[in-house]
Amino acid sequence: MMRLALIIGTSAILWWNRPRTPSNETSPFEPSSSSPETPPQPQPTSSNSKPHPASPEPPPYYSKPSPSSPKPPPHSSSPSSPKPPPAYSSKPSPSPSSPKHPPAYFSIPSPSPSSPKCPPVFKSVLRPASSSSNNDDINQQQRDRKKTAYVCVEEDSLPVFTIPADIKTLIKNKTLPKVLNCPLSPTTYKDYFAALLYSEDFYLEKWSDFLLEAVTLKLNEAEIYKNQKKEDKAFVAFELDSVPQNRPFLLSRDLVFARPVGRSTAEPFQGIINRIVRSKTVLVEFEDAFYTHHHSNQTYDVSFSFNRVCLKRAHQAVKAASEALFQNFLFPDCASEVSIPTAPPALLSTTRHKLDRDQCSAVGHILRIQGSPPYVVTGPDSVPEGKSFAYFREPSRTGVVVSEAVYQLCQKSPEYCILICAPTNSCCDVLMRSLVKVIPESTMFRANAAFREKEEVPEDILRSSLYKESCFSCPPIEKLRKYRVIFSTFMSSFRLHDKGIAVGHFSHIFLVDASSAIEPETLVALTNFADKATSVIVTGNHRNSPRWVRADIARKKGLKISYFERLCKLRPYRSLNPMFITQLDLNQNSGSDYQTAF
Repeated sequence: MMRLALIIGTSAILWWNRPRTPSNETSPFEPSSSSPETPPQPQPTSSNSKPHPASPEPPPYYSKPSPSSPKPPPHSSSPSSPKPPPAYSSKPSPSPSSPKHPPAYFSIPSPSPSSPKCPPVFKSVLRPASSSSNNDDINQQQRDRKKTAYVCVEEDSLPVFTIPADIKTLIKNKTLPKVLNCPLSPTTYKDYFAALLYSEDFYLEKWSDFLLEAVTLKLNEAEIYKNQKKEDKAFVAFELDSVPQNRPFLLSRDLVFARPVGRSTAEPFQGIINRIVRSKTVLVEFEDAFYTHHHSNQTYDVSFSFNRVCLKRAHQAVKAASEALFQNFLFPDCASEVSIPTAPPALLSTTRHKLDRDQCSAVGHILRIQGSPPYVVTGPDSVPEGKSFAYFREPSRTGVVVSEAVYQLCQKSPEYCILICAPTNSCCDVLMRSLVKVIPESTMFRANAAFREKEEVPEDILRSSLYKESCFSCPPIEKLRKYRVIFSTFMSSFRLHDKGIAVGHFSHIFLVDASSAIEPETLVALTNFADKATSVIVTGNHRNSPRWVRADIARKKGLKISYFERLCKLRPYRSLNPMFITQLDLNQNSGSDYQTAF
């Protein structure tokens, strides 16, 4: 039997063991007689796809496989072990005469989400150990090749958030949980969003058994531009069924596993989805070993793994929402207008940008606010879409407001600590670049996801990041507290909380382009860092909405309504009171047409 052991310290040696079964969870949800507004998606019926009965839950710590990473060892199971039931009971069971599917093959094997043995509640974030490690134990294991060596990057402090049995039964039976038929309010908020997130979880479980058989993978040559450098790269392309109901809804950064047909004992090649073209063609980047062994006549059995890290952090944010957060930021209808100054303070005589009247008004009101309620700025995305790399982009009119406001706040008081969150890395990078010339670089920190590709980070931004042991990290809490401005995506801001940054540490939190994120995503920063005294600024574009919602129930019942959009419908924002909201013209020129003042 295989076993699990960790070497305490910065390194770990991993080998395998069966996970333990966590205690059963309960849920306050009750069934509703209503059904979802749209029927559930039919199960795969195409001739080249069928359920994969042994697919495990995807490991939560994967972001992107490293091309140099060693392939995981195959997972073997006892012949007498019972097969887990399929994750979605309405799928047809494979006939006894059907050829057996290959065994589970993820780096840390775990059973199917619906099998009796569930994954452990907590997991570590691991990466393959370098052959040049300073740890003698690792080097010895690598030389002996007795075990696969991994480094423990960080502990995953979040529970798995397994779908409660009663909620899963309701969703499986096409019955809405009762809470989803109630208006969203402070009393229903947690249960409401938990149900929406569980519907997303169920979607991932339902399609975790999906298998494309005998697929032809074609090489697709491309030129990739990173850090102003051109790189030739070969992607792998294949087609999905043109009928959406016959295959899973895939997103960039989902994982792909390809096993050569006829080689049931071979380890699969692991890749990551880079792009979905016209909702049908999938472009995948595989590890180097794939290109070495691939030939044009080879066909593959292809399966997928969905990354649950973001869902887990969203679950945590919803669960941790406090009563004070409801009153001050989530439902600020009761905000008193009597104590709010009628005019914003004057800007500094030296400004970072040349601002028009609306931009001056927005920056002035941001400087004025002290604590709740949030201040809203509507306008174009802070970083215009189009060119894909941050070097070639300038902030839009909204981005200029954010940049100018942060600059002015830093000049106004040395006590201010500011968190800037956005849905994308490129937005964070562009905003940081717009400030690095006027705010000392040593006082700013760029918090990246652990496994963001180093090559994707612009060189001037990389200097303000912490990269060690082949992944991005955060410095010790004592150093983190000294930074005046920190940039992070919504989801990666959880790493700051995990390091020990407390509620109330930041005087100002900017939720930039919040219209492109689901509400629980923006809640990661609000729940973990905002108190009544925190000034929160929310920017967004009414033309945008969250893009990564997969489940029909979640789409129809409000998960595609962003926090920004919901906030704009509340009093006093819907009255367009300039004390609470500034509207920037979407049709005016972007920030790149505005020259800096010095």
